[in-house]
Amino acid sequence: MTERQPLLVIAAGGTGGHMFPAQALAEVMLRKGWRVKLSTDARGARYTGGFPHSVEIQQISSATFARGGILARLAVPFRIAGGVLGAVLGMMRDRPDVVVGFGGYPSIPALAAATILRRPRMIHEQNGVLGRVNQVFARRVDAVACGTWPTALPDGIEGHHTGNPVRGAVLERAGAGYIAPGDYPMSILVMGGSQGARILSDIVPPAIAALPMEVMQHIRVSHQARDEDGERVAAYYAEHGIQADVQPFFHDIPRRMSEAQLVISRSGASSVADISVIGRPAILIPYAAATADHQTANARGLKEAGGAIVIPERMLTVEAMAEQIALVLGNPDGAAQMSRAALSVGRPDATEALVALVEDLAQGRPAAGAAG
Repeated sequence: MTERQPLLVIAAGGTGGHMFPAQALAEVMLRKGWRVKLSTDARGARYTGGFPHSVEIQQISSATFARGGILARLAVPFRIAGGVLGAVLGMMRDRPDVVVGFGGYPSIPALAAATILRRPRMIHEQNGVLGRVNQVFARRVDAVACGTWPTALPDGIEGHHTGNPVRGAVLERAGAGYIAPGDYPMSILVMGGSQGARILSDIVPPAIAALPMEVMQHIRVSHQARDEDGERVAAYYAEHGIQADVQPFFHDIPRRMSEAQLVISRSGASSVADISVIGRPAILIPYAAATADHQTANARGLKEAGGAIVIPERMLTVEAMAEQIALVLGNPDGAAQMSRAALSVGRPDATEALVALVEDLAQGRPAAGAAG
């Protein structure tokens, strides 16, 4: 009789920010001999291309009040209830050893089912402020893992600082040697994220063009811009004699980041994790429309360590950006110190810390590695 493989159910969806850390956990648990099921909805399923083929993808019914017309919103409770019922029936059959939710509305059915059936369960919050779904379940799970530290938590809830898992390509460049700015080619990486990229496309090119010629002539730029902005951004750089590679998406972000003297970015949780694990000076512009201003919370640790300069969106001007770029690139010793400071808050062991929590829950042990 073959020994039963332990089963992990991962519940995630909505955006890549939820799915990337879920994927990192899935990869390690499979290597440890676990079965892994991913519970998501049709929208979340679009991000599953990078998951190992042996992960069983289970599409469930879920919904959000944030999108659609009045009829769609009226249907939300019924769709969620249908998803919860399906998840309960599935868990009664499969009896998962642990259920982990990574946020997003598609995680509701699996977490609710695990709560009803009293299966060991935990959530992982990527941002410095709990998302709406994780707020609901924070008091109903056995452990709350925090990707950003500190994370604002409800009174009486203890968090476990695991960090945010990063992709293997980022880990391969963890702590890569930093070449401080100087009188030689220097790279700037500009990342806007899927939301709020336009303002960086408006501000960063003229800010670089405003730098003193002796600095600007050495700069080459990798600029991630939305499709509709790419052509004008590339044209602006070309008109001002700035060497630039402008694309809607870079598939080799870890390489470009490891070669950069400076990263200019929104402060999404995964971007902040990549910057701190590789260890690069950064200018961060938190996305002002982010729920509960969580991108400002995400940037706090890097800023307080001295690894990043944070410019609030309301204060973002061409002049302010140019001044901060010049400050970093004109001070090699300071830039090198920023690189070391960024590394000091990186958590390249984030996936292993999550794995340890999962294994503790599966064994019925109290979750180790609490706040700190």
